[in-house]
Amino acid sequence: MIETKFKFSKNDVVIVLTGAGISAESGLKTFRDHDGLWENHKVDEVATPEAFKCDPELVWRFYKQRYFQLAEVKPNPGHLALKKLEDFLGNNFMLITQNVDGLHEQAGNERILEMHGSLRDCFCTKFGTNFKMQDVDLNPAVPLCKECGAALRPDIVWFGEIPYYMNEIDLVLKQADYFLVIGTSGIVQPAASLAYLARMNGAKTIGVNLVPPENMMFIDEFHQGRSGEILPELVEKWIG
Repeated sequence: MIETKFKFSKNDVVIVLTGAGISAESGLKTFRDHDGLWENHKVDEVATPEAFKCDPELVWRFYKQRYFQLAEVKPNPGHLALKKLEDFLGNNFMLITQNVDGLHEQAGNERILEMHGSLRDCFCTKFGTNFKMQDVDLNPAVPLCKECGAALRPDIVWFGEIPYYMNEIDLVLKQADYFLVIGTSGIVQPAASLAYLARMNGAKTIGVNLVPPENMMFIDEFHQGRSGEILPELVEKWIG
């Protein structure tokens, strides 16, 4: 039986940060795992603006592989538990995710900030026009903008780039009564600092992960294990 000292009311503002751990339970590999998709490529070969400029075909092969894998996976009980939490809290819920797979949206969550972008999107390198991957011809080695013919690039925040929604994230952290950290290593910045910022703003912090994260010193209550196994019961207890 899982024990928690916290209980949420509908008036509590609950902010959730999710990382690769929750997606790994759906079968998506992560680059920090020993068998991850990124193992055959150095990060600077596929996940930096310089890499795209140097070898856009390699970068596109990598992200096409990840995009096509999305058809083979679906949300797990951890994702569905967060959907239930949003249903309970309504506008007092916000989900910040480092993941780019869209599984939270697929699970039914609506209040989502995808701080690292989305595998399901791309944009024109000339004019910045956004497109859904499903509407793009992915056959060329480097897909082209159907409006101007310029190269497209995956709408992923790469190393060295500023994550999306940082102003919105700063605002919601200041309002949080509870901050949940789920499936993250506590290493990748700036996401790793959000637990600290939430706590400094007075929020209670709760962690769920296979192993204690690097930012464990900022977590008030930690639950070790798979989010798909732990979150459903935790959410039931949090919302009563």
